[in-house]
Amino acid sequence: MAGRSLRVAMAQVMHDADVDAISASAAARGADIIVFPEMFSNGYSRFDPEDETARQTWIEAAVPIEGPFVVRFREAARRDGLAIVATFLERGYPRPFNAAILIDRNGDVVLHQRKRHICFFDVPEEACAAGDNSSVARLGTDAGEVAVGILICMDREFPGPASDLVRDGAEIILVPNSCPLVDDPMIGDVRVAGARTLAFQSVLGVAVANYPAPKDDGRSFAVDALGRILSMGGPQAELVLADFDLDRIRALQKQDWFRRVR
Repeated sequence: MAGRSLRVAMAQVMHDADVDAISASAAARGADIIVFPEMFSNGYSRFDPEDETARQTWIEAAVPIEGPFVVRFREAARRDGLAIVATFLERGYPRPFNAAILIDRNGDVVLHQRKRHICFFDVPEEACAAGDNSSVARLGTDAGEVAVGILICMDREFPGPASDLVRDGAEIILVPNSCPLVDDPMIGDVRVAGARTLAFQSVLGVAVANYPAPKDDGRSFAVDALGRILSMGGPQAELVLADFDLDRIRALQKQDWFRRVR
């Protein structure tokens, strides 16, 4: 008998949205996992690079992984019985990190990822330190156990992080994001094309959660292991859902094993 599809919800919302309500809505719609956009603790806010006080204030707003910001997501995951990818500016010394965690349906943190390819050439990430590794968590869901990895925004554009996840057996990659995906004035929808290529070349599913307009352009989307778009949101705030056929992904990984040789 075929297994149940894995349903991923992409929370295309601003950082002041009601996390508890979003989690409850995703659970009511059958989601196994919900992914929030990048650096959700401050909405990927910026600062004036010429204003040292503004820079320091931004850094001091970083939150600890054991603090109340993360606890709220852990409580929501436990209450609603689904996994959550929470993102935040993580407190660190001498610099903070652009971080994401995967929380299982019991409320436990099972994966902690720091963005490796930070935008060191621009604010706000010029104030951040880069992460140095990527790994996969075996996540228990109603669809069965699934191997999940995280790429934070620009990490999806570089081969190293994705290759590390493939070597570790990833079946689904979740991508918290903050940038235009379809309507970039210079490159159009190249980032969508890149995620489709990543999914095809690595034979896995990809789900990208972005901020809505006017901050970014929304268009959160999911791609199957053949690089085909499963779903895509509009520019507005919404909960975007995608169903991944895990049996199909695993069959393709066996059939096209050579794509996953690193």
